[in-house]
Amino acid sequence: MRGLILGLIWICWLSASAASTKITSPQKVQSPDGHIAVFCKLIDGVPYYSAQYQGKTVIADSRLGFRLKNVPDLDRNFKIIACQRDSLDETWTQPWGEVAQVRNHYHELRLTLQETISPARTMHLVFRVFNDGIGFRYELPTQPNLTQIAIADELTEFNLTNAARCWWIKAYQPNRYEYLFQESSLNAIDTVHTPFTIETRDGIYLSIHEASLYDYASMTIAKTRPTRLKCDLVPWSDGVKVKSSTPMQTPWRTIQIARTPGDLIVSTLILNLNEPNKLADISWIKPGKYIGIWWGMHLGKYTWSSGPKHGATTANALRYIDFAAKYGFSGVLIEGWNTGWDGNWVQNGALFNFTQTHPDFDIETVAHYAASKNVMLIGHHETGADVLNYEKQMEDAFRFYQKYGVHIVKTGYVGHGRTIKRIDENGAIQREWHHGQYMVRHYRKVIETAAKYQIMLDVHEPIKDTGERRTFPNMMTREGARGMEYDAWSPDGGNPPDYLTILPFTRLLSGPMDFTPGILDLFYEEYKPHNRVNTTLAKMLAYYVIIYSPLQMAADLPENYENQPAFQFICDVPVDWRTTRVLHAKIGDYLTIVRQDRHSPDWYLGSITDENSRTLKAQLDFLPADQVYVAEIYADAPQANWKTNPLAITIYKALVTNQTIFNIRLEPGGGQAVRFRPADARDKALLPFYQSP
Repeated sequence: MRGLILGLIWICWLSASAASTKITSPQKVQSPDGHIAVFCKLIDGVPYYSAQYQGKTVIADSRLGFRLKNVPDLDRNFKIIACQRDSLDETWTQPWGEVAQVRNHYHELRLTLQETISPARTMHLVFRVFNDGIGFRYELPTQPNLTQIAIADELTEFNLTNAARCWWIKAYQPNRYEYLFQESSLNAIDTVHTPFTIETRDGIYLSIHEASLYDYASMTIAKTRPTRLKCDLVPWSDGVKVKSSTPMQTPWRTIQIARTPGDLIVSTLILNLNEPNKLADISWIKPGKYIGIWWGMHLGKYTWSSGPKHGATTANALRYIDFAAKYGFSGVLIEGWNTGWDGNWVQNGALFNFTQTHPDFDIETVAHYAASKNVMLIGHHETGADVLNYEKQMEDAFRFYQKYGVHIVKTGYVGHGRTIKRIDENGAIQREWHHGQYMVRHYRKVIETAAKYQIMLDVHEPIKDTGERRTFPNMMTREGARGMEYDAWSPDGGNPPDYLTILPFTRLLSGPMDFTPGILDLFYEEYKPHNRVNTTLAKMLAYYVIIYSPLQMAADLPENYENQPAFQFICDVPVDWRTTRVLHAKIGDYLTIVRQDRHSPDWYLGSITDENSRTLKAQLDFLPADQVYVAEIYADAPQANWKTNPLAITIYKALVTNQTIFNIRLEPGGGQAVRFRPADARDKALLPFYQSP
């Protein structure tokens, strides 16, 4: 009898427990190939999503919703009142890019949620599932009970129950995104920037980021529990995360999903989640390679400020223009031509004047001379992170450049991560984070104003890339990570040999980077005796294929290129591609990428390694069948070593076909760069067929 009573009590408890947890049937949407599945459901009126890849859970149940200021939160007491499904399969053409044609193919699930209690507000959840990942966002429609919005917290979670290791940089740091990436277990992270890259214990690769960031705070990722990550929006100075009004939509929260790390690199998820091109005329938008006085100033040969070593002089500019014309470079960047550089310009950005030149720089003479040589003058706007001063002058500054035929401007925002000044509604100065909503708005204003004056942008100290280049193709490239300049002066010795074997799987997943490669004089004891470039010469050439940027710099001093045979590869390599393939990839160890020139039948290969030597094999099956090609090979010489013998390089030519098995021998800290061009009759008569070294 006692057992019967206990059994009845147990049954009643189970029934009560089940009744207290009300779970709606999950709504499912799959990728077109069926490999990725997303599930969305309500648990006690709270929205959750999860995701699987090939039947394995990659994101366990993860919460959705908002905490709002001064009004009830939007995070519970929901019911699903509508469920719509859609799909799209289209192909669009990039005006420039890593690939010419982009397939935009997804299945969409749109859920309309409504509160079951007053004020009965409505929220849409939109999921798009592609073969290469997931994008989802919130949409808040216009409604009587929700007009002005102050988001105190976005509750979006990423529950990574199966993560093995990850690659990251810490958020909320003084130097913005410019730090070396860490590799660790999930336990070691705190709050990190995106893209945030993860390898699961099943050998699946994920990258969490966002797309179409516009009038919203940028997202960092905070660990809240051992396996649970949460969206952490960069706040305003008053603590509010986002200030908006309905109708409102958030950026897309993105999860790239791949079987191999190389598949992350060729993903087009971020681009496809941005709106199509909004610019009617893009005839003035042209990729290209450029040179400039920039490296000389980082070495200390020149100065940005006026004085005996001032770099931005008319004479210097004309000399660089002559060099660019001689070797086929499309542009010359001149920094430090305008007033405001004297003294501590980082602390006194308000002194910058963007239309007043130093007496030793005649912009009219320089611009006319550049045009006569078919070379474009590239302008420069360093703000010292004084956004107020820049915005006051922005229209005049871009109009000034348009007057002189300048179609590219490099901008800069050197300053502490929270030194951005804003005047609030009471006339007081507030300090804002570099990555909050205030600066997101500013960067979009710069893009749109530049487009108005037909100017392409190269943004240093930027907000992170979230695919804006699809909508505004004048947003060409940006920095947003440690670049080449760290090899000139960084106290830690510069970028280590494995840095570029991590960057393509982290920062570069978001979009193009102006890394400013091309330093062929790897030692510069005259200027910086305690620094050097931590690669081999061949690896430096490979960067032009590994790092994608539609504006690519040859950063070294012109005199270091003269009579240097390796310079030929920099002259030859294009910046605009028809297609891209990854042949070998292991994060932090090695990477091989091949790209086809958009405007010729030529292919280019770049392969790099960390501090370890290795040999990689590649069948050249990307080349067309039944056609002989010339491989122009720039390889580490035997015994080359980034530390002890970095300048040792072997340059030679051989005939190859798409059946050739190509050995890529990489010495410690080394690389290899190859141009493949169709062979003509003379090549076939003079050159041997390739044989493995």
